[in-house]
This record gives sequence, structure tokens and C-alpha cells, in this order.
Amino acid sequence: MSDHTTQKRIAEFVKAHGKADTPVRAVVEPIGRAGARIVLVGADGAMGDVMVKDVESATKAVEAADNVEQAEWDRETTAATKIGPAHRRKMATMQS
Repeated sequence: MSDHTTQKRIAEFVKAHGKADTPVRAVVEPIGRAGARIVLVGADGAMGDVMVKDVESATKAVEAADNVEQAEWDRETTAATKIGPAHRRKMATMQS
């Protein structure tokens, strides 16, 4: 995915799930040879993700995005997520 496409997807998520006074949280996760995943957590608790080629690209994308802050899977970020029944069913099916 190009840097422009990555920025566009992040901006679309921020527009849909961000608030002016509450930045979207972004957790960068390395996923081996496949690259890196940017997990986005919106002000409304929605989750989204963007796949990129490596951790460096992911970190730069987060730093360049407006109303997005780098985060970790700490207590505050975890508490900010709202996982609905459909997502829980999907994850349960994947574990089977």
C-alpha cells in the first residue's frame, strides 16, 4: 500500500470515528514478514486497521496524521475500545 493510500485510510477513519478534543489512538504492531499493522481506536470506541510494509512506515504514517496519537495496548487504550457482538462472534469462529 502506498504512503498516500495509508494516509487516506487513516484520515477516513479519523473523519468517521474521531472527535476534535479526543484524538484517535494508533497502535503499531509488527506482523513479521507481512509488514506492520496500524490498529486505530476511535473516540467512539470503533476499531479499524491499516496494513503497511514495515514498522517504520507505520510509525511515520501515525506521526503524519492529524488528530492521531501513538498508543500502546495499555489500560486506557484497551478501555477505549468497544467490541460488539459481531466482532466477538467473528473472533470466536477464527479460534475454532
